[in-house]
Amino acid sequence: MSERDVDDHPPQEKRGADRLRDAARTHVYDNKQSQHDSPAGNKYIGECSALWSDGVYRAHRPEIHDDFHEAQELKDELQENVGGQEQYRRICSIAIPRLILPIQILIVIKVMILGGGWTSSRESATRPGWLFTATKLVNPFFALLDAEFAHRLAVLAASQHLLPKEKRPDPDVLGLEIWGRKFRNPVGLAAGFDKNAEAVEGLLGLGFGFVEVGSVTPMPQEGNLKPRIFRLPKDGAIINRCGFNSEGIVVVAKRLGAQHGKRKLEETTSTLPSSIDEAKQGGKAGPGILGVNIGKNKTSEDAAADYIQGVHTLSQYADYLVINVSSPNTPGLRKLQGRKQLKDLVKRVQAARDEMQWAEDGPPPLLVKIAPDLSKQDLEDIAAVSLNLRLDGLIISNTTLSRPDPVSSHPLAKEDGGLSGKPLFDLSTIVLREMYILTRGRIPLVGCGGISSGEDAYKKIRAGATLVQLYTAFAYGGPALIPQIKVCRSLILLAMLLTNIYNCTINIVKLLL
Repeated sequence: MSERDVDDHPPQEKRGADRLRDAARTHVYDNKQSQHDSPAGNKYIGECSALWSDGVYRAHRPEIHDDFHEAQELKDELQENVGGQEQYRRICSIAIPRLILPIQILIVIKVMILGGGWTSSRESATRPGWLFTATKLVNPFFALLDAEFAHRLAVLAASQHLLPKEKRPDPDVLGLEIWGRKFRNPVGLAAGFDKNAEAVEGLLGLGFGFVEVGSVTPMPQEGNLKPRIFRLPKDGAIINRCGFNSEGIVVVAKRLGAQHGKRKLEETTSTLPSSIDEAKQGGKAGPGILGVNIGKNKTSEDAAADYIQGVHTLSQYADYLVINVSSPNTPGLRKLQGRKQLKDLVKRVQAARDEMQWAEDGPPPLLVKIAPDLSKQDLEDIAAVSLNLRLDGLIISNTTLSRPDPVSSHPLAKEDGGLSGKPLFDLSTIVLREMYILTRGRIPLVGCGGISSGEDAYKKIRAGATLVQLYTAFAYGGPALIPQIKVCRSLILLAMLLTNIYNCTINIVKLLL
């Protein structure tokens, strides 16, 4: 650089450097300015960067080099500070509009509940379920939200009792008794919705006959990376690869313990005959039956030890337990469905359950949840293990890795994960019917997969199911779907037929004895 180049920079730029240094120091150390005047800060950052791009000051003006060196350090600090403020503002610009809609939704739900509470207190037995129907108005708003965020919001609403409560009695013919437990109706909520047992009471209050929480893992784990839930609304389907995201058995046990204690306190303090009758019809968590679905941690090398830990910690709060060996989103999990692996696993878990001390009602029944993507040989092996070990039941089925029509042509079909919803119905029902034949009707089966109407529930029961579970259709249809299924004429007629057959069988047995 020539001497002329150096001399071309007038003394006022030295004063500019002083001004820049002082200004930067002011904006860095003056908390008020640095926190609330980011446009001015950006202006000085720009000036500082422009001056530093001219190397003449660094190379040929040692008398101001120190000043600019200090200014550069202040500039870096200011850049970090102002950048943080700008990032904060950007976050707010994105987050606040996203939060406004959920808050509005919760307000609408709360207003509905308040109105419903007034109505229910006056005409709880005869008033039409307009409140359940009104929840359909909220569904389009949830559809605008991110799928996992909408799910969290729904669980929050249920946990805070912002959902309607079913006060109308179920048809008597829908009631049934299995495993010594009385179900007020055969329609339940599958595992995966309330993973951490946050909203059991609110979900049972919607009118489900039973609710299954989980899957719960021994140690907390985040699950797979987001995004991991993908909606296919036109097909009534969802693809998820959550990967057993769970708060762990300790947190879930505390929640279930608190709910169980509350339930016991209500039973002992209540003097109303109706409350006592309701308690007899219900389970350990309320008027309905509570199932706990147990999973293994992703990094665990001993799967059986994980399931045993879950049994030891959570079985005292469960009306039934489920060993989940069929999630497609945990590496190696489905290998546990093999004949030898499943036999060893079930034997160890049964032994762990039976060695515990139980009251008169005995230990909770143990079920296994299987996949729909199984060969004929796989199904025969599972049926053989179930019969030989006297397994209490099977849930058929989990999500599928296949992409049946019309999902196969959907752009999201390439996403990894399990498919649930309407496209799963036929596949899961075929497996259900086959398993009923293989087990000769000796093991209670729970039909799960693609149920979205009373007719679907009717078909599952015709195929061999004793109970049925919803999930994806409930996510799309909301609380209004539950009473629609329970009042389905075909389902009620089938329940009446099965009740008559059961009563006739009992009478014949009594005559023979």
